[in-house]
Amino acid sequence: MVADRNYAFNIQLANLFKARFPFLYIPTWEEDRALAIIAMVTKDESLIRTSRALFTWTMTSGISGEGNPGREETKSPLKALEYIENYSEPAVFVLKDFHVFFGGQGRTPDFQVIRKIRDLVPVLKQSSKPKNVVLVSPFLVLPNELQKDLTIVDFDLPSFEEIKNILREMIDTNKRSGRIAIELAPDEEDRLVRAALGLTLYEAENSFARAMVEDGSLNIGDLEVILEEKRQIIKKSEILEFVKTDVRMDDVGGLENLKRWLTKRNKSWLDSARKYRLLPPKGVLITGVPGCGKSLTAKAVSAMWQLPLLRLDLGKIFSGIVGSSEANMRQAIKTAEAIAPSILWIDEIEKGFSGTESTGDSGTSSRVFSTFLTWMQEKNKPVFVIATANNIHLLPPEFMRKGRFDEIFFVDLPTLNERIDIFKVHLKKRLVEPQVIGEFKMDEDTFKRLADLTEGFVGAEIEQLVISALFEAFYDERSITMEDIEKSIENTVPLSITQAEQIGRIREWANVRAVAATPQADRSEYTKKTEQAGGDILSSRGGRTLDF
Repeated sequence: MVADRNYAFNIQLANLFKARFPFLYIPTWEEDRALAIIAMVTKDESLIRTSRALFTWTMTSGISGEGNPGREETKSPLKALEYIENYSEPAVFVLKDFHVFFGGQGRTPDFQVIRKIRDLVPVLKQSSKPKNVVLVSPFLVLPNELQKDLTIVDFDLPSFEEIKNILREMIDTNKRSGRIAIELAPDEEDRLVRAALGLTLYEAENSFARAMVEDGSLNIGDLEVILEEKRQIIKKSEILEFVKTDVRMDDVGGLENLKRWLTKRNKSWLDSARKYRLLPPKGVLITGVPGCGKSLTAKAVSAMWQLPLLRLDLGKIFSGIVGSSEANMRQAIKTAEAIAPSILWIDEIEKGFSGTESTGDSGTSSRVFSTFLTWMQEKNKPVFVIATANNIHLLPPEFMRKGRFDEIFFVDLPTLNERIDIFKVHLKKRLVEPQVIGEFKMDEDTFKRLADLTEGFVGAEIEQLVISALFEAFYDERSITMEDIEKSIENTVPLSITQAEQIGRIREWANVRAVAATPQADRSEYTKKTEQAGGDILSSRGGRTLDF
């Protein structure tokens, strides 16, 4: 059964065995799953022609297998390698955690073991009976001396079908016992399985079991339990941060064009999308005026799509150790792919990649940037990238090339309708208690009046206006009034005035290179008041006029 689900890997492994590759290296945490597949390949004569005995080695038991519980004298790595050298029958030897003798992580390499492996390479190749050695370790540690002698074999995490089979077995078992209520439609079952992609079989089984026992049932609401298992993976990474958010798309005022685009791509990583020959979207680059909801949108997408949101801290990528920055980026990408489908959020990306053309860091920034771009272009795992940028001019031009992102959206100053929506969001969220509301009327006339008074204000500024007004009411121990908000408006100088030139440059860039996040119907509104406040440069709103 496992062989069927890993047939491509089986073929690859069998071909390497038949071709007399002496040393194979499989980096994986799932040594039991890997060992089960290796065992099947060694006995399947349709794949390997000559079946082979299978032995395993650990430093606690020595070499064991074929009915032998373990040879005490082979616990030493050198003795184990000598045993392999002298064994005279067809065999495959699986050495567990042999990487500890290769150095890395502060350890000193065992040069005798490394030399012995190199001595064994021609012996295994020329042996009259086929013999292969497979190293199975959770880490890839490869000394320079062995780079030409060991072949690395990628061992992917469990496939959709493997995890689904585990879930089906657990569902069938619990249905027979009648102790757990199963409340899953077929498409909901697939969503649970998709959510578990990136976990090992052991982790996936644990998450399903936990979901069942917590409330005595299994339903689509248990997605959160599975995502919690994924959070455990991220917590062990210092580069990525798992962002838990309850921000809904309705909490994002305006930006209807962007929101519709994202809504239409929900569930595109599911099997149902394959009927339309659709691939999961690669990502979006959202640029525009600071404080207009770019970061909030990233959080809202995670909640709407019910996918884990990972924030990549580019500052942590560029550590001080030579060569570690490139490794950090590769590790971040690998982690994001391991828990796919997922969303990778890079906030203010221009701050991390703005210096790629300089030589002050010996080309480190350029190499890290190149690694990221190559992955964006060629990635085949459902990792949706949301990159936000305030100053798009700082990004290298190759970053905007077609194929990196599905679309580039420009977020401008909120229009009248968008400001109405933003006020609705923040006032309705905070004005809940009757003693705070008092006689304050939350109706369309109120929202329209406030929106008229705040032309040129960004969403973050509008939120602070509401908060400032509430502090006034809180200090006087009374309900909020319209005068409180009007006073906050009068005391605030918006970004549209303080950063008029910068906003103008962003708009000029966006006019031909980006799609407006706001629909054309809303963008047609822009009064003379803003032109007078920010200058003529603000009168032309940026972004191509595409509506989704």
